[in-house]
Amino acid sequence: MTEIWRLSATELAQNIRNRKISAREAAQAALSRLEAVNPAINAVVDYRAEDVLAQADAVDLSVTRGEELGPLAGVPVTVKVNVDQEGLATTNGTRLQAENIAAADSPVVTNLRRAGAVILGRTNTPAFSLRWFTDNQIHGATKNPRDPSRTPGGSSGGAAASVAAGIGHLAHGTDIAGSIRYPAYACGVHGLRPSLGRVAAYNASGPERPIGPQLTGVSGPIGRTIADLRLGLAAMSGFDPRDPWWVPAPLEFPDQPRRAALVRRPGGLEIVPEVEEALVDAAARLRDADWEVVELDDIPAIEEAAELQARLWIGESFAPWEAMAAQDGDPGAIGTIAGLKAFLNGRVSAELYAQALVRRATIIRDYQLLLHKHPVLLLPVSAELPFPDHLDRTDFPRVWRAQLTQVGLALTGLPALAVSTAQVGRTTTGVQLLAGRFREDLLLAAGAVLEAGGTPPSPVDPAF
Repeated sequence: MTEIWRLSATELAQNIRNRKISAREAAQAALSRLEAVNPAINAVVDYRAEDVLAQADAVDLSVTRGEELGPLAGVPVTVKVNVDQEGLATTNGTRLQAENIAAADSPVVTNLRRAGAVILGRTNTPAFSLRWFTDNQIHGATKNPRDPSRTPGGSSGGAAASVAAGIGHLAHGTDIAGSIRYPAYACGVHGLRPSLGRVAAYNASGPERPIGPQLTGVSGPIGRTIADLRLGLAAMSGFDPRDPWWVPAPLEFPDQPRRAALVRRPGGLEIVPEVEEALVDAAARLRDADWEVVELDDIPAIEEAAELQARLWIGESFAPWEAMAAQDGDPGAIGTIAGLKAFLNGRVSAELYAQALVRRATIIRDYQLLLHKHPVLLLPVSAELPFPDHLDRTDFPRVWRAQLTQVGLALTGLPALAVSTAQVGRTTTGVQLLAGRFREDLLLAAGAVLEAGGTPPSPVDPAF
């Protein structure tokens, strides 16, 4: 019999629903796996075993009573340490928030619980969730379970590493510049950045987010299968009155012709051969499944979109960021702020911030017009294979340039999916899909086709 922790979230939920596996058995298996492999990768930085088992027992009681079960009933799920979970610290990877104890769950945690998920533990993030590498002064470094010399990605590095190593069956992540898509790519799993307004967000433990992050930062699922992402999205996207941006959009739309456009080098991006091979292979997989695939030279204003996204992320001044990073003392955060300052030539202001918000509307319109003609775009996740760990500390410009599509596409608020499709030695590669607003169903349909053509084996034992 397959070990419980190896089952997909979808398989486990069905087994619990059919009473073939109890929620307590699933929780015990998840805790045993966590205790066996987490010391090597440091993906989960806070968990309470007694609480995990109590959550599972509550699910089993509902099963016994014949009560209606949520879609994730009894499934162990991890939550990133930058969202509120009642009674635990929302550290966001910084010592400055070590005692920032949440008085209530964030909407995404509320919705996961409502769906019956068992919250297994809190996953690591870089300080202030700033980097594509996961290390900080409070929780330490997270390692990629496939290859410790490579980054696990960031900022949801702990989330992706946990799923890849079989710690939990589904993970919550957040994404403002690739923080779901890149860790999934780096760890050889799949990650969905939903549309703005799809998944409700709010952290009562902290101040209201500035308008830039409100418009560009989202929560979404990371999983080992496309079916699990579908299940996770449905669970996470429930209504919550605390988020004024939430939209009651359907998860499925009427069928339409399956059309995609391949863009190998958006913005003139110089991609490595392995990335190009993954793109060509993905296009072939879609064509074999009767998708119409054409090739385009470029997408709208991706370099400008990345610059505007950086401006909306930073805000009107570097000073608050520099002060926080200096106070925390995290070298990665300090270096990232310096790198962003150099990228923007030190030029940020209220006027430039306002101009970015205005220009954003034009760029979104251009993407929506393109996606009206080509409903799915096939793009690189990154120009390179997953980076050597901490490469940004020595070559920030190279790292930033390689991540052009992750940063720029976040500006649009459109949904994007990273699908892991191949393994190159000990590391992994894959592709990124983009669709129109709230058309996650198209992404998941295309993603299922790509997945059917083969993915890296998962979950894995840490390779060290």
